[in-house]
Amino acid sequence: MSGAGHIDPSNKKVALLIAVLALLLAFAETFGKSAQTDALSRNIEASNLWSFFQAKTIRMTTLRTAAEALELQLATTSGETRQALAKRIEDWKKSAARYDSEPETGEGRKELAQRAKAAEGTRDRSLAAYHQYETASAALQIAIVLASAQVITGAVFLLWASMGLGVVGLIFTGLGFFAPTLLHLF
Repeated sequence: MSGAGHIDPSNKKVALLIAVLALLLAFAETFGKSAQTDALSRNIEASNLWSFFQAKTIRMTTLRTAAEALELQLATTSGETRQALAKRIEDWKKSAARYDSEPETGEGRKELAQRAKAAEGTRDRSLAAYHQYETASAALQIAIVLASAQVITGAVFLLWASMGLGVVGLIFTGLGFFAPTLLHLF
């Protein structure tokens, strides 16, 4: 630098690079937080669905066991009692079958398992995206530091390293957005 008040034109370019890197960092951080929030929401959703699945399983098992116990009593009874027991057994078996699969409401065990697995899949994709955005954020933060150091030192290799890391950050941001499961780094 020469003379007071004179600004090196190359510093303006580095300042512009830093501004662009900061903009990319803001996007990576915003997308990362959104992916993280979605992953947490989907994890809660999957957990709730699996809990509902377990409750249906317990109810179904209880009814099947009760129906089997009544079937043993059915052999030793007659008349109206036999008819009442047979009706009760039939009702319990129908309820147990409904607990196992209820496509009209989507709340049978089979449907709940499918929904829980879908929520887990979305959660896993969001977590993968979050990790890509975190890698992008790290690369962009380091790129900003290197570009800032280049202004102070004038070392050209710092500028090249900064630009390279900026490209890496941009690539990982793109991966997080378009193909989060392509790379499994974490």
